Amino acid sequence: MKSFTSCFYFDGNCREAMTFYGKCLGAELHLQTFAQVPGYSAPLAEVDRIVHARLTRGAEPILMASDTMPGMPLQQGNNFAVSIECESNEEVDKLFAALGENGKVGMPVQDMFWGARFGTLTDQFGIRWMFNFQHTPLHMG
Repeated sequence: MKSFTSCFYFDGNCREAMTFYGKCLGAELHLQTFAQVPGYSAPLAEVDRIVHARLTRGAEPILMASDTMPGMPLQQGNNFAVSIECESNEEVDKLFAALGENGKVGMPVQDMFWGARFGTLTDQFGIRWMFNFQHTPLHMG
């Protein structure tokens, strides 16, 4: 495992929150909106929502975030996850299976448009996990 990063979820104010956190933490902000997702036709209500935000210092992420999809309720307790940056596809699969024991899959492990193998789950204790192996460089605005 390369690193662990906290990931926060917001209901339409991700850009505002991450801009604030970036200023406070002296970090560079990288944002991608739902309208920028290749092959995704974002409804007008979603175009400015953030699908992925990262605060970085150098090449290292220090915090990630996104807005929820419209209609997906945001509640205290489901507004964060722990993201594990893995070192291989095999490590993603291994950790996903191990931490997913008696848990609930949110998104099955699969190759994603940002050039990564990725999956999400909620473990048997109610903690949300994200698994990512970035096999091609990540390009964000």
